[in-house]
Amino acid sequence: MKLMYEHNLQRTACNMTYGSFGGVKGRDLICIQSMDGMLMVFEQESYAFGRFLPGFLLPGPLAYSSRTDSFLTVSSCQQVESYKYQVLAFATDADKRQETEQQKLGSGKRLVVDWTLNIGEQALDICIVSFNQSASSVFVLGERNFFCLKDNGQIRFMKKLDWSPSCFLPYCSVSEGTINTLIGNHNNMLHIYQDVTLKWATQLPHIPVAVRVGCLHDLKGVIVTLSDDGHLQCSYLGTDPSLFQAPNVQSRELNYDELDVEMKELQKIIKDVNKSQGVWPMTEREDDLNVSVVVSPNFDSVSQATDVEVGTDLVPSVTVKVTLQNRVILQKAKLSVYVQPPLELTCDQFTFEFMTPDLTRTVSFSVYLKRSYTPSELEGNAVVSYSRPTDRNPDGIPRVIQCKFRLPLKLICLPGQPSKTASHKITIDTNKSPVSLLSLFPGFASQSDDDQVNVMGFHFLGGARITVLASKTSQRYRIQSEQFEDLWLITNELILRLQEYFEKQGVKDFACSFSGSIPLQEYFELIDHHFELRINGEKLEELLSERAVQFRAIQRRLLARFKDKTPAPLQHLDTLLDGTYKQVIALADAVEENQGNLFQSFTRLKSATHLVILLIALWQKLSADQVAILEAAFLPLQEDTQELGWEETVDAAISHLLKTCLSKSSKEQALNLNSQLNIPKDTSQLKKHITLLCDRLSKGGRLCLSTDAAAPQTMVMPGGCTTIPESDLEERSVEQDSTELFTNHRHLTAETPRPEVSPLQGVSE
Repeated sequence: MKLMYEHNLQRTACNMTYGSFGGVKGRDLICIQSMDGMLMVFEQESYAFGRFLPGFLLPGPLAYSSRTDSFLTVSSCQQVESYKYQVLAFATDADKRQETEQQKLGSGKRLVVDWTLNIGEQALDICIVSFNQSASSVFVLGERNFFCLKDNGQIRFMKKLDWSPSCFLPYCSVSEGTINTLIGNHNNMLHIYQDVTLKWATQLPHIPVAVRVGCLHDLKGVIVTLSDDGHLQCSYLGTDPSLFQAPNVQSRELNYDELDVEMKELQKIIKDVNKSQGVWPMTEREDDLNVSVVVSPNFDSVSQATDVEVGTDLVPSVTVKVTLQNRVILQKAKLSVYVQPPLELTCDQFTFEFMTPDLTRTVSFSVYLKRSYTPSELEGNAVVSYSRPTDRNPDGIPRVIQCKFRLPLKLICLPGQPSKTASHKITIDTNKSPVSLLSLFPGFASQSDDDQVNVMGFHFLGGARITVLASKTSQRYRIQSEQFEDLWLITNELILRLQEYFEKQGVKDFACSFSGSIPLQEYFELIDHHFELRINGEKLEELLSERAVQFRAIQRRLLARFKDKTPAPLQHLDTLLDGTYKQVIALADAVEENQGNLFQSFTRLKSATHLVILLIALWQKLSADQVAILEAAFLPLQEDTQELGWEETVDAAISHLLKTCLSKSSKEQALNLNSQLNIPKDTSQLKKHITLLCDRLSKGGRLCLSTDAAAPQTMVMPGGCTTIPESDLEERSVEQDSTELFTNHRHLTAETPRPEVSPLQGVSE
């Protein structure tokens, strides 16, 4: 490729065409249309002239007809216009247009149109086709119609389309005097017309934005389409007829005895394979591919954070390196990385090809906080999907391997000033002597502050402030904050760092516990706020739908008035249309803002849910399997949607637990859950079920997913626990006991209102 010449355009270009303008032989000239309606003509390396189109508002498609030596375009007046090249060449120079209009000079000719045709809609493309010397046709693709015009602007034929087209291509037909046209639409369809008759329709995997017909490797009629995201596809309509005829097979009698022997041998082979290694060869995925993740302990020297919405001036970023090492040949290995929003990745998709064994590939990316609220987790996940070829499946068996990594707390948190007063406090008990907070959080305090090692403050980039206090006399740690959900990350980080600290010391019996009341009231307030935003979003969308229907109805009325041959007054329909349009825009902005608030509320709800699960696990000393059941029930969704929301999903999961492993009697074990999840009217039922779940856990119930869980549990109750009641009268006493349970424990917090605990009127509700 060698650069012959280039032009620096002084105006923003829209489209271009080329041809032998003015009958020039042996070379082509270039005409470029700018966004402000100027036609600029270039003759190779020199600029010839520029002309402004009269009455211009918005640029349309541009084409050149060599037969009539004229340019054709569609103006914003929805008219096809033709301009002779000779008229353009001798018209007033575009650079002198302003001066000419001001001084009203008569020099130069005015640019006049050769012919116009009103098509009543905007055009997507223009194409000029001449398959013989006698005549040429002008094809115009509109938004709803397809036109074929003669050279003088008369309509040869037109076709009304029932769908929204995206591109088209006329090409020669096998029938004399007809023209075939390929038209793609936004329904992923490609239609082939012979003049106005539909001859063929085919489905495409994407929406075509450009289509051409070519000859590839002696294969004629290959349809090449381009999608809006840059994918190129070569398609072929149908297949060539096969002229080969199989010869007649000589009929012979079947020997059934031999067939029985062969069938038994094949069945024995299949049985041996299934016994030894199953249908597929069983290999450890770790042998195929090893994935390791290393998180840099230091910030990037130059932060990779872009388009952040955090209030601080500089948002740090941390580099994460993922290393992949294969043992065998792997196909189509794809690495996907996920972190909890509002954490953001500079790149989250990578593709590899391991064509030879023992290759090592390393990729790096950065993580930073994008928005001004706290994520629900600092844990990320790197997932690699690949295909491993086998003898029986050369295309490869799909496999997935994942590796989790933990981001540093300092990525979203800074050292802050500790506060002695806060609205929300929780206390964690341990069985070991207290550890200096300086050794647990070395990056958040100074070595010289010996007196303040039992108090430490944290300041999230989103604005929240948290204080951690270590008791000097007892084995307790207190975490306090102004927002309930902000306690989660610091509490979890404290417990993890305590476990790591005692593991390094060689202590194996370290344990944490929680003896306070479960803060259900604060948790229920977050649930109500999230549910209120969901209801508000539904109302806004319904209102937006009504305004959109009203807007279209006014448009139809106005269109009918404009088409009427006898003009009638508008009766303020234009004012009503303008007002409705402003309401539609305002409602769309409100829906978008509510969706952002809903996503932020869901993130905070997830943080509070993690905290409640942690406190329940410490309170009842649940095992890892039981905590996993709680997390599956309370955190079923990664993202909240209007179709499937958190409230109805969690309510169904908790109801299932209450009817199986936490059931009071065999009467509750008859499952009659609703098969369809719908948004509830309010959150009262969900809050009752959560309260009852905590109550039954406190009475000795244990979480289990085995089939034995349906049987009534006979277990030794720990000291101070009573049996699970079996009747409605006992359930009322449960209400009183549970109220005392959640309020009578001594707790180092301000007095909070008691949660409202009432018996369920039947769990099936």
